Amino acid sequence: MTELWRHTACTMVELLKSGEVKPSEAIDSAAERIEATNGAVNAMVTLCLERARDNAVRIEAAGHPEQPGPGYLYGLPISIKDLHHVAGVRCTEGSPIYGERISSESDLLVQNLEGNGALVIGKSNTPEFGAGANTFNEVFGATRNPWDTRMTCGGSSGGAAVNLATGQSWLATGSDLGGSLRIPGAFCSVVGFRPSPGRCPRGTKASLGRFGDLSVVGPMARNVADVALMLDAMVGQYPDDPISLPVPNESFLQAAREAKPPRRIGWSATLGIAPVEPEVAEICAAAAASFGDLGADVDEACPDFTGAHETFLALRGTSFVASHHRHMAEHRELLKPEVIWNYEYGMALSGEDIALAKMSRARTHINMCEFFETYDLLVTPTVMTPPFPVETRYLEEVAGVKFTNYIDWLMHTFVITPTGCPAVSVPCGFTEEGLPVGLQLVAPPRGEAALLAAAAAFEANWHLQWQTPIDPRVK
Repeated sequence: MTELWRHTACTMVELLKSGEVKPSEAIDSAAERIEATNGAVNAMVTLCLERARDNAVRIEAAGHPEQPGPGYLYGLPISIKDLHHVAGVRCTEGSPIYGERISSESDLLVQNLEGNGALVIGKSNTPEFGAGANTFNEVFGATRNPWDTRMTCGGSSGGAAVNLATGQSWLATGSDLGGSLRIPGAFCSVVGFRPSPGRCPRGTKASLGRFGDLSVVGPMARNVADVALMLDAMVGQYPDDPISLPVPNESFLQAAREAKPPRRIGWSATLGIAPVEPEVAEICAAAAASFGDLGADVDEACPDFTGAHETFLALRGTSFVASHHRHMAEHRELLKPEVIWNYEYGMALSGEDIALAKMSRARTHINMCEFFETYDLLVTPTVMTPPFPVETRYLEEVAGVKFTNYIDWLMHTFVITPTGCPAVSVPCGFTEEGLPVGLQLVAPPRGEAALLAAAAAFEANWHLQWQTPIDPRVK
């Protein structure tokens, strides 16, 4: 039982459902794995094992629903990103401002997951307020990449990706504004899935960001079927999240198991606007071409993303003003410079700037919809570069192109965000130095089922199945 952590989440759910494994045994296995690996990677920053064991006792005593939904997890341990509240558990958001805060209530996504038989065993590390794609903060320090502990794991759901890659948990939650589910998925060779806005409920009853549609919560897992299982467990419609969507008639896990390849894809290394390291482009181009082996037509094509870069910066800036005006007024000295820069960028925008950004967003969405009249998927690199040293806060230059801020190196993911399209990063290869590379697949709005089916077909046809979990590679 001590190596249950090697199993996929789908296998574990079957073992838990049959009674061959008890939830308490799954917790013990995860706890042993965390103890064995976390010192090298610093991914699970707050444990709540006794809370999980108490919930396991209740599950074992009460039994399971007679007709559980497709996302019922039967007592499977999971991790929750430290941006999200779990009742009675420390929630820092990676900031000294909230370094000792204990949550009084759980976020909707946690309530939903626990209602679907999940057991929360701990909180995964995140950069301060999820700002940036290198997971470090002043509360817990840096999370390291298990493929090479000298390197960043990406972010902002970096701790979650490392939880999965090392076997500390079978499933994990993350969030994604500029690519925070997809980027650490790519950097850690796991699957990071950004669903459509509203697909997974967010926030608390007192949340003021309930109408926002840029940042989403979503699932991470080691393979496509597991991420589909987690998505089934996360979906739901609640009045407290006014953009939340109804549970679909068909389960996402079923869609993934059908593994239906697309008929035609558009591949682009640059999206017409982004630099990319040649080695990453080469690895991703070969992976994209493999869709041809599945019978798909593969064209070099992408929508027109003119202005999408500036649009995202403006929309992100306004979101930082809304989220951090009180932090800036009361605790500016405790905030990292990237948060301050993003806030001040938003404050410098005029009303006309914001209005034009919204119009530009609409044009990009129209371009995407027109693209999907011809193609089933847009396929790109997830990140323009492989993982880099963890001490580097962010990249200032890639492939000879210099950046003016801390997020431009995330361009492949963040220009997709305002379109509202679901996107997934799947492992697709390794550099000569053994660092992971991810392939981003993007589907039409609310096309999660088709996206998962295509990702599963790619995964089954490619040569990287079952690469994780691994022991951290300390170099």
